[in-house]
Amino acid sequence: MVDGKIAGDMARDSKGSGNTGGGRAENAKRPAARRGVPKRIIANRRSSVPVYTNVPRAEASLAAIADVKSHKGPVSPDDIIRLRGGVDRPMLLIIILLLCFGSIMVFSSSFPYALEKYGDSYYFIKRQLMFIVVGSVIMVIAAMFDYRLIKKLTPLVYAVAVILLIAVLITGYGKASGLAKRWLQIPGIGLSFQPSELMKLALALMIAKYMSDHEAEVVDYSNFWRSSWHGFFVPFIFTAIACLLVALEFHFSGTIIMFLIGMVVIFAGGARKFWFFLGGGLAAAVLVPAILFTDYAKLRIDTWLHPENYAAQNEIWQTVQGLNAVGAGGLFGVGLGYSRQKHMFVSQPQNDFIFSIVCEELGFIGALAVILLFALFVWRGIVIALRAPATYSSLVVIGIVGKIAIQATLNMMVVTNLIPNTGISLPFFSYGGTSLIMLMGEMGIVLGISRYSYQEK
Repeated sequence: MVDGKIAGDMARDSKGSGNTGGGRAENAKRPAARRGVPKRIIANRRSSVPVYTNVPRAEASLAAIADVKSHKGPVSPDDIIRLRGGVDRPMLLIIILLLCFGSIMVFSSSFPYALEKYGDSYYFIKRQLMFIVVGSVIMVIAAMFDYRLIKKLTPLVYAVAVILLIAVLITGYGKASGLAKRWLQIPGIGLSFQPSELMKLALALMIAKYMSDHEAEVVDYSNFWRSSWHGFFVPFIFTAIACLLVALEFHFSGTIIMFLIGMVVIFAGGARKFWFFLGGGLAAAVLVPAILFTDYAKLRIDTWLHPENYAAQNEIWQTVQGLNAVGAGGLFGVGLGYSRQKHMFVSQPQNDFIFSIVCEELGFIGALAVILLFALFVWRGIVIALRAPATYSSLVVIGIVGKIAIQATLNMMVVTNLIPNTGISLPFFSYGGTSLIMLMGEMGIVLGISRYSYQEK
């Protein structure tokens, strides 16, 4: 925690032992249901404790405790004091490293294609840097927001995301690419964006809010249907709505990611494991027959397992060329900027298959460095989530970090042909406008939550 602004937002749940008579009388008036509420719900309540600035952390903590004593009575061992300081520096450093590494690889992988298509080798990197500047401003603004304000705005964000997804399908501003209709064209300025990127964030926020608001019901495992309804079924409805709207756009990779984001947050929120096992079994019972008895599905599986038999077909061309790039890299790679596969062999190498160019130019060592950076990112996100002062803030961090981890893992698996090609971008590396700006905004939310921690006294 960085010295600086330290706030003592304090909430208390005194058990009655060691309190004054007035404290016992106050406890007697509390509803019995409060006894089972976890401390993080209690810590989420606001209080009148002031903000202490420009004083050492220890002195500020003592001042906060003294002020609480003067306003609220004696401090219980179960009391939680919320501390506010600077953003998490390791996470900020990891984000900067990922952005720098990704920008270098966007330029290295894109300049042949940019020169061929636009006559300007710097076309993609100039736009990428512009997106990073805009995203950095949004990240700084988002990091300054109190997560409790974000929680209040969560239903509105989710509703806007649903409306925009519907607008892509039914209005004349939807922009299609083949069968897929994923972009919403902004009239007058010629820009477009993917509402599904907003929905990924909105879904994590919405499930986190619902499960934190109903935490007592979610963790009431003595009542099977009560905990199942609030802990699994209602959050699953939010997930199903998002998945259905994205699937109608023929954005199947986005549908998969949306579903996995929902499941990660629901699982972290304390849902009963029974429903995950049951859902997995039902999914297998539906998918296996579909694969075995559907010609299209069997063809997709066969092209995935035996890409060399379909090398001349467009549907597998990118996968084969990506594998050639990965194999050509060896241990140390052919050198930064010296990839051969990016010269019109891997189509649009600055997008979904940018990891194959990383492998070719930087080799196994470079690929390992990328994986290590994402592993450090996930580790630091878990640390921030564990230190977060409320259930909502913890689940939001888990949802955002989980989304990055899911996309990065699936992208690398696609590039190495461990799973069929589904068109998933690599966070921080793949070229993109909407996705990068949304990603930077999400990083701002994570960094904003990292400013808060709780301290038990």
